[in-house]
Amino acid sequence: MSQHALIRGEVCFRAGDGILMPIPNGPVDIEMANDSVALGWSYDGTKSSAAIPIDEYERHVREGHIRLDN
Repeated sequence: MSQHALIRGEVCFRAGDGILMPIPNGPVDIEMANDSVALGWSYDGTKSSAAIPIDEYERHVREGHIRLDN
């Protein structure tokens, strides 16, 4: 079951072995897994998604970069 949130700050993901890429500020859908969190968003009409480690996700929530909808 997905959860909704807002990105409000610098949240990045690594595309493969490449550089860190920012997730744009705005709404995201969140899917929790055992060891990672998948984030899905739309920007300029293009849908994108990325997975980040769960500890990184928890840090972003604590720091207010990811704000969960209640």
